[in-house]
Amino acid sequence: MAPQREWLERDFYKDLGVASDASSEEIKKAYRKLARELHPDANPGDTKAEERFKRVSEAHSVLSDADKRKEYDETRAMFAGGRFRGGGNGFPGGFPGGGGGTRYSTDSGADFNIGDLFGGGGGESAGGFGDLFEGLFNRGGAGGGRGTSTATRPRRGNDLETETTLTFTDAALGTTVPLRVTSPAPCTTCHGSGAKPGTSPRVCPNCNGSGFVSRNQGAFGFSEPCQDCQGTGSRIDDPCSDCDGSGVKVRARTINVRIPAGVEDGQRIRLAGQGEAGRRGAPSGDLYVVVHVTPDRVFTRNGHDLRVQLPVSISELVLGATVSVPTLDGSVGVKIPPNTTDGRTLRVRGRGVPKRAGGAGDLLVTVKVEVPRKLDDAAVEAMKAYAEAERAGGFDPRAGWGR
Repeated sequence: MAPQREWLERDFYKDLGVASDASSEEIKKAYRKLARELHPDANPGDTKAEERFKRVSEAHSVLSDADKRKEYDETRAMFAGGRFRGGGNGFPGGFPGGGGGTRYSTDSGADFNIGDLFGGGGGESAGGFGDLFEGLFNRGGAGGGRGTSTATRPRRGNDLETETTLTFTDAALGTTVPLRVTSPAPCTTCHGSGAKPGTSPRVCPNCNGSGFVSRNQGAFGFSEPCQDCQGTGSRIDDPCSDCDGSGVKVRARTINVRIPAGVEDGQRIRLAGQGEAGRRGAPSGDLYVVVHVTPDRVFTRNGHDLRVQLPVSISELVLGATVSVPTLDGSVGVKIPPNTTDGRTLRVRGRGVPKRAGGAGDLLVTVKVEVPRKLDDAAVEAMKAYAEAERAGGFDPRAGWGR
């Protein structure tokens, strides 16, 4: 079945359970929720869940792409808006089901068979609206034009999305993680050809491999998908038993994904060609990995700068000290100058998060005084002497403060 008809027969918004005016974020959230619930790994042996998983993935691949979604919405509007009206029964649910004998009328009153729109109607077909949709669904794309069917061209696989959770350090420094993905992939038995091992698809003799046939009706010539090969341009005499001739089979696979240094929470990483397999040897879609980063008990980030709060004593601030401070890969000595104020931030160059272009951000160390909860008698006497020395020296911590 040609993708155009699939788009008319499917309500992708309903598949995802969202409104037609849903935002991209709402579509993404709905897809993630359904993908987790319907994933084959979570429903082993459940063919209904597997089929719904495929439908949800296809709906997301269209609605998450701004250009595809626009074309899909335009097509829905064209049919639902009355430019093509049903002959007496309209479009139940907004779209025709592709029934071969149902006839519809245009605004001018002329009748046509909905099956003829795609060159697939039975009986005396008026045929020939395929070129209209060839332009609609292939604006700016490769191929197109007379004699080239959308069904003939290899069908690229859908994009997929998965998630992974990293520690703060792994996200900052980069790591390699294994991801288990269950999705349509090239059949390992026929290597994606769809033909039984030892055989090969042959060129369709009816259309000479073009996937399209032409016929004349009166003064007009029409092109339509070849019925012998379903518009693929090739015939498979002995289909592969494992994939039923599709060249694609749902299977689990493990991918080792290199996460670059400096990735942030919520960032998407694109893995070209690691998505759903294309039909009949067409290119695979892409796999998008959404990264989640767990918070760290010591570090926080500000871009490529690494922040840490350093507990210090009063004496270290007053007298100065060199203190060992942790970093992403070891520790570094940080010098606290004498008479440093509480809350001051000290900068250590080049010890932050690595940058993709080379180098690294800085380590920002903020000092924070920790007051002892209990002192022995000697320490108490020493503090009293220190307080007396402060007063004698004229130090007033609240000088100029308040009214």
